[in-house]
Amino acid sequence: MLKKKIISITGTLGSGKSSTADLVAKKLGFKRFSAGDFTRKIALEMGISLNELSKKEEEDKSIDLRVDEELTKAGETEKSVIDARMAFHFIPNSFKVYLELPPEIAKGRILKNITENPLRQQSEDAKTPEEVYEKIIQRLNSEKKRYTEYYNIDHTDKTKFDLVINTNENSLEKVADTIVSSYKDWIAG
Repeated sequence: MLKKKIISITGTLGSGKSSTADLVAKKLGFKRFSAGDFTRKIALEMGISLNELSKKEEEDKSIDLRVDEELTKAGETEKSVIDARMAFHFIPNSFKVYLELPPEIAKGRILKNITENPLRQQSEDAKTPEEVYEKIIQRLNSEKKRYTEYYNIDHTDKTKFDLVINTNENSLEKVADTIVSSYKDWIAG
């Protein structure tokens, strides 16, 4: 399979996918696409929260198909960093990265991001760490259900990735540098 100059980043909720993708893209001079931002915009268009959208997606595949279509378009552009739950599947010849972080730690990061990010404030309805944790588990279960049903894939199976990093044990800078270095080795190999 011909390798594409694309890095696809997925992982657990709150693991730092967006921040990492932004920094990796900057370090490499690559373009950037975020399926999470695109999905939040869909939720806002529909006037519902992200968790409500997740539940709706379980019954209406057209929403996931809309995201998949944008993801596929993004995968046509080389020199890109793509932050999307299913990028590894739709862009199989990309350098596939999985970021992991336990939900007990992720809830604090997500709550902080909700308070700082206007798009997240509008699309997410959690206000306490406990609510965030509950929403993380609900979304994870919804995604697992949908992706198994729609694609017969477990998007949390780390064996599908070229690189797995625990973001709790590494700074954002270290995570980005590790990805850039590993990507350069992969593309040269």
